[in-house]
Amino acid sequence: MIRFRFELYPLDEVSPWGGDRPTLHWFGLTDGWYWLEVGGQELLHRTRQVHPHPFVDYYLARLWEDVNVLTPTVLEPVPEDLQPFIDSHPAQWACDPLEFVAEPDEDRTDGGDADAPDHPVLTAAIWYGEHDLDLGYLRNPPRLRFWRTTCGDRDEITIDWQHEDDGEIGFTADPTVRLSVPTSAYREAVHTLHRDLMIIMGQRIEELERRGGLPGVDLDLVQLRREHDDRRHWLARNLDRSPETDWDAVRRGARQLLVDGQRASAPAS
Repeated sequence: MIRFRFELYPLDEVSPWGGDRPTLHWFGLTDGWYWLEVGGQELLHRTRQVHPHPFVDYYLARLWEDVNVLTPTVLEPVPEDLQPFIDSHPAQWACDPLEFVAEPDEDRTDGGDADAPDHPVLTAAIWYGEHDLDLGYLRNPPRLRFWRTTCGDRDEITIDWQHEDDGEIGFTADPTVRLSVPTSAYREAVHTLHRDLMIIMGQRIEELERRGGLPGVDLDLVQLRREHDDRRHWLARNLDRSPETDWDAVRRGARQLLVDGQRASAPAS
């Protein structure tokens, strides 16, 4: 089982944006908290948190947008020969992909074939990173990755969680968690997140229209309704998008990144 769980603050508890002229919009009205339930575990459940809701306290729109963008890549099956690469950690790579980005007038030492952004190493590293759920807006964020594998009648999404507690920001999940769920369960979780958020935001907008807005807050109700009607179609539009993966380039870049991949773990001679 996998579910994106969330709650929104009551309308009168949502903090408007701005100082002298407070304002609110669709994004700001999704103020709340959220977490991920998978395999009986709660990911994004904080420790050392005195808040009554010890989860990620942020705008649900951000999670929803990022899941929308991530999902077409997640649903693209990883070829069998690239599974060791998607399963790897950048610390295992034989080189830093940024070494293949030339600074202006920099002398190249790789034969001159590393012209960013088309070098296979960069292509492979970007493809690898596109499986991350963006949590960079958090302090000491965890790394949460998703990818799909198919083998015979098995069709699964792997969820890979990694986080290092810095003594200040921690989570209840273990530092490393690896779980798999059926791809159908992941699809359902994405659709449920979308449906539930659209329902509750539709209800909020109806309440705001009845109330004529919020006292002292600049809120364009016509634009709010228009934006909500548009966002209702975002998931479908994203699911219609197919990644244009250059598998040959990814394979060549992955081989280069993993060459001598045991170097980091090998004892010094």
